[in-house]
This record gives sequence, C-alpha cells and structure tokens, in this order.
Amino acid sequence: MPETGDTAPIFTAPVATGDIESFTLSDRLEEAPLVLAFFPGSFTSVCTAEMCAFQDRLSVFDELDATVYGISRDSPFTLNEFRDQNDLEFGLISDLNGEIVDAYDLAMDFADLGVYDVAKRSVFVVDGDGEITYAWVSDDPGVEPEYDEVEAAVDSTA
Repeated sequence: MPETGDTAPIFTAPVATGDIESFTLSDRLEEAPLVLAFFPGSFTSVCTAEMCAFQDRLSVFDELDATVYGISRDSPFTLNEFRDQNDLEFGLISDLNGEIVDAYDLAMDFADLGVYDVAKRSVFVVDGDGEITYAWVSDDPGVEPEYDEVEAAVDSTA
C-alpha cells in the first residue's frame, strides 16, 4: 500500500465527467495537488455522504488549486448517474477491472454480501511530481476521512 513519500502508482482508466473520457494519472499531474478519494461503491449511504462532503468543500480545494477525483470499481456509466443524482462537479474514475485498487493494494471483501475486491475507503494527495504527500486508508468502510486533515494536506502540498 503506498505511503506518504512514495511515488503514486500510475494508471489509465475511464473518468466519468458527464461524458466518459480517458484519465492517465501521469498526464494529470499539472492539475496537482490531486486528491484521489477511493470509495467502495456508488449509491451506498457512506459513499454518498463522502462524495457529497467533497462536493461541499470543492470551493476550498479550488482555492488551493487542487483537483478532486473519486475512484471506485463501479462502471463509468454508473458513476455518471451517481454524479448526476448527487450534483457532483468533479470526475469519478472507474476502476471496473480492479487494476487501480490492486496497484494501490486497497482491495477488501464483503464476503457475507457476496461482494469482493472493492476499494477500501481511502484518500491520497499527490503532488505535481507524482509523490504521495498524504495517505489515509480505513479498514472500516463506515468511517469517512477527516476532511479538515485532507484540506490541510492539500494546503501544505500546494
């Protein structure tokens, strides 16, 4: 699992922005600091609350010249609907094949529900050189990140 000071694993995946585009992390470093917020699944209560909390704080991240992206194993079509229903203005990256979750070593299972290899709720801040300047990972999908802590990490990276 990547930690603060590590180089962020590079990936290419679809990003839902209303349309579906291609996203390659190394090509987006000029948008840094980047906030990569992994979440287990769209339309669940805690994930919806988390993404809406990032939306509510989007102006703060904009003032810090940071770019927020959510990442989940959902399809880009599901993510576009999730964006629409929650009025999210930032892109949601689709890791449908699990390659990003694997690269970041974030896979978790809900075996009792028959759900496997979803993303652990986690947040990484990546600077313009591709270095992780903040890393938070929870083994409890019911726990949201400390948003003030994420903002402070972005502010110190900007």
